[in-house]
Amino acid sequence: MEKDVISSIIREGQDFIPEVELYERPVEYEAKGNYVFVGVRQCGKSYMLYQRIQQLLREGHGIKEVVYVNFDDERLKMMKAEELDLILQAYAAMHEGRPLLFFDEIQNVDGWEHFARRLANQKYQVFITGSNAKMLGRDIATTLGGRYWTRSIYPFTFKEFLGCMGIVPDRQWTYSARTRAAVERAFAEYFHFGGFPDVRTVVAKRIWLNELYNKIFFSDLVVRNKVRNENALRLTIRRLAECVRQPTAYNRISNLVRCTGVTCHPNTVMDFVGFLHDACLVFSLKNYVSKFSDRETIKKHYFVDNGLLYIFLNNDETALLENICAIHLHQQYDEQQLFYYNKNVEVDFYLPEEHTAIQVCYSLADTHTAEREVGALLKLHAFEPLQRAVIITRDEEKIIQTGNGLQVEVKPVWKWLIE
Repeated sequence: MEKDVISSIIREGQDFIPEVELYERPVEYEAKGNYVFVGVRQCGKSYMLYQRIQQLLREGHGIKEVVYVNFDDERLKMMKAEELDLILQAYAAMHEGRPLLFFDEIQNVDGWEHFARRLANQKYQVFITGSNAKMLGRDIATTLGGRYWTRSIYPFTFKEFLGCMGIVPDRQWTYSARTRAAVERAFAEYFHFGGFPDVRTVVAKRIWLNELYNKIFFSDLVVRNKVRNENALRLTIRRLAECVRQPTAYNRISNLVRCTGVTCHPNTVMDFVGFLHDACLVFSLKNYVSKFSDRETIKKHYFVDNGLLYIFLNNDETALLENICAIHLHQQYDEQQLFYYNKNVEVDFYLPEEHTAIQVCYSLADTHTAEREVGALLKLHAFEPLQRAVIITRDEEKIIQTGNGLQVEVKPVWKWLIE
């Protein structure tokens, strides 16, 4: 690796990053903190680095302090861990002082974590992006030794999606027919094609999402994890998509895959789901009232973006609705706060610390459907007293007063997402 190549890369970053136009996302930082941004491919991790650079420039730092290196650059494909110090050497030959370091997809260099630890020990300020599998592995976390803050980055929330379109609802927005119509039109797109920043700008959205999925499948799943049985992995992902609303055991997924003639053991399915978590493609919820063994083997699995789920489904609007609600809650609560409830009664989402239960139902227009959804919340209220009960629908809004004093809020999903 030649130092001149790295010098050229540093200069290029200093030239283009201040001019990047971006939608600023709400992320708070500790002063002088070092950060690792993790998330699914194409969710906007690189733009978080650009955003942080522009923030630091506004705070008074100079562009010559900035070192941005993208390790997806073909000029760095053969770079080795022992050559990473060339970055500091190249900068020292260009400028005086200590640089602010921004490393994009640094996990492409095996052994990068030792370099990152040394930088933190030497009090450099460092910002890193990469995949969950490489950035948060047990061995790497031990090596970094708590020297970095971790921030999970997701595709745009609906509120961010609206902001990118120039739609900023104020407190009275529901009373404006024009704003409400714009929000509902935007939601129809977000509901089916998700919140990846780049998908918003392309015409052939489904093709773009399929190409993204294929990149994730081969690069982040098959190659990274050295998967030999690609067919079993592909079928496992499809079965998870088809079962997205149901608590699903690993052996059930295994049986569904084997029905197609492909060999797949439950332990293999468990490994596959772990790979999907590592690639930030799916996340899972546990049953609040399950025994320990069932909690770990029977879960509800959701996709991190509706667009990635949509490519597997054939007009299953109810699955998309529950998935988008799960995403919204997952971004706010960790796995020790957010559950589903399934014992004598099934409720889609349960927040025990907040005594809140949330049901998802596309429409309550049918009387029997409404009685079933409200009845489930009332049964749960009898076991676990609730302070708040909510039913998320596609478009309906009202308050239901029950006989035992529990008030049920019925909210349209597009409104709930931006409250």
